[in-house]
Amino acid sequence: MEALIFIGIQATGKSEFYKRCFFKTHVRINMDMFRTRHREDILIRACVEARQPFVVDNTNPTASERAKYIEAAKNAGFKVVGYYFRSVIEDALALNEKRRDEERIPVAGVAGTYKKLELPKYEEGFDELYYVQMAPDFDFIVEDFSDEI
Repeated sequence: MEALIFIGIQATGKSEFYKRCFFKTHVRINMDMFRTRHREDILIRACVEARQPFVVDNTNPTASERAKYIEAAKNAGFKVVGYYFRSVIEDALALNEKRRDEERIPVAGVAGTYKKLELPKYEEGFDELYYVQMAPDFDFIVEDFSDEI
């Protein structure tokens, strides 16, 4: 059983990475779909109880925001893996501009997430951590994580 926690500002490729790498194996949990924490919590509990692998595809910018997912997964014996997405605000804003109007995030929203973004640490409870970067051809480069990025 595996819980994956995505970390990064908006428009850094998190959802596309999920679609390409985990769509067939992990349930996707994100606030864009559920709109409320209550609905999100119901699905997380269901995944944990069913021992279903899942991905938390939110920005998860701070350790305190990641803690509830990590704690729920760890308490159920899940392996917890973090994926930190390269978060260069200029690149994210440029990709955000290419989104359809209904998917575009206000600049202030992206900037606000960027301001509070904290690098993940193994001490939070991660069993594995990876660094993900979107390549120019919209492929992904995944490397072992280093807090010296």
